[in-house]
Amino acid sequence: QVQLVESGGGLVQAGGSLRLSCAASGITFSIYNMGWYRQAPGKQRELVASITRGGEINYADSVKGRFTISRDNAKNTVYLQMNSLSAEDTAVYFCRADTRVVGNYVYWGQGTQVTVSS
Repeated sequence: QVQLVESGGGLVQAGGSLRLSCAASGITFSIYNMGWYRQAPGKQRELVASITRGGEINYADSVKGRFTISRDNAKNTVYLQMNSLSAEDTAVYFCRADTRVVGNYVYWGQGTQVTVSS
């Protein structure tokens, strides 16, 4: 059974930091591209950051220079370090895993709430 479990969300003041974690189980983590997405109330889900199985990284323009994505294949975990948070970062953050190595598979976590108070 595949599980992606996000943690680390919460309430933080503007200018503060949070570190999200997504622990994966039931998959061969190293062959998966991993991504963080977010969805604010009334808005579509959007890509925040992604890291391929080869380590290539991509960020949304809105978070460049403030957020850092990383992965630890030994721990089957992907992280999102979020600094200089603002109210605009308030959203539910989701972890996503996808691969085309052994067929096309996409998995999502349940999400973790991040609320930034201004």
